[in-house]
Amino acid sequence: MAIDVYRRELADVRRLSPATVRAYAGDLRDLLQVVGDRDLREVDLESLREWLWAATQRGDARTTHARRTAAARGFFAWALEREEVTQDPALRLIAPQRTRALPKVATATAMGGVLADAASRAGDADPIALRDAALLELLYASALRVSELCGADLDDLDGTRRTIRVLGKGRKERVVPFGAPAARALEAYLVRGRPALAARGAGTPALFLGARGGRLGARSAYDVVSRALAPAVGEGGGPHTLRHSAATHLLDGGADLRTVQEMLGHASLGTTQIYTHVSAERLAAAYRLAHPRA
Repeated sequence: MAIDVYRRELADVRRLSPATVRAYAGDLRDLLQVVGDRDLREVDLESLREWLWAATQRGDARTTHARRTAAARGFFAWALEREEVTQDPALRLIAPQRTRALPKVATATAMGGVLADAASRAGDADPIALRDAALLELLYASALRVSELCGADLDDLDGTRRTIRVLGKGRKERVVPFGAPAARALEAYLVRGRPALAARGAGTPALFLGARGGRLGARSAYDVVSRALAPAVGEGGGPHTLRHSAATHLLDGGADLRTVQEMLGHASLGTTQIYTHVSAERLAAAYRLAHPRA
């Protein structure tokens, strides 16, 4: 089936993330169910609009609508190149304007409290508490994605240079720095925490280990961060909150946008620019509170 070939193209050639590939493939399978037994050459712009309208009627989010449009446009452009179709019916398919909400961000003071609390719990040398303290410090210090952190191995960590090598979206490798507090938390975990956890498993090169000694999963890491952040940001805080907070605090501290882009592993500077909006919101709020003629 053409969708299966296209899916391999997205994964192996364009190197999109597994989650994106799954989402696009699901959208396209849904499209083929709607158009029924018709040949791809018989799908026209009106068919695609009806497919998107049905999703709108179901109450799909605007972002989902935009993704489905992108999936259809990419697929039919590819099909035209391979001469699977004689014309591209999705060429004039227009995606809705996305409304991008500002990310949830913890203040620097609140983050200090979160990390201090994690450090105090790690003081009794409990291996899980030591791991969690190191995990929180590294996520905040390096603005990593949780998948990058969970995929990191011991050999990826350079304690001397205070850097960690990670594999990001599109299988792109980058080296990210971290500071002294994260280095101290990592050292405590590696000396007193990880060996105890590793003894429970069969052996893995993973940097962060779960309670049974295997590689820590993204779901477990999310739960650790969510619990730690709850007092600071309420419900819904997770690893991305740490990432958003780190990026915003870097910009607040004077880091230039290009540096933050490289640190986050964003392919587009436009993706990074959302953090300038967060900083602008904070600046405006501080101005309104402090300026006598605000």
